[in-house]
Amino acid sequence: MSQAEEEPAGEEPAPEGAARRGPTWVILAVVASALLVCCCSAVIGLAVAWSAGLLTAR
Repeated sequence: MSQAEEEPAGEEPAPEGAARRGPTWVILAVVASALLVCCCSAVIGLAVAWSAGLLTAR
């Protein structure tokens, strides 16, 4: 039997890179959470500086 006879028509074999999709989403989630933490800490830092009067013109 050839490969064409073993597989039903219209179905393609899964690409070899499909097994690596899980780690890709994990990496993207880690990067997104790191950006969120950095942005939140910057906002908190600006709020503390503003409340301490460091951002007002003298």
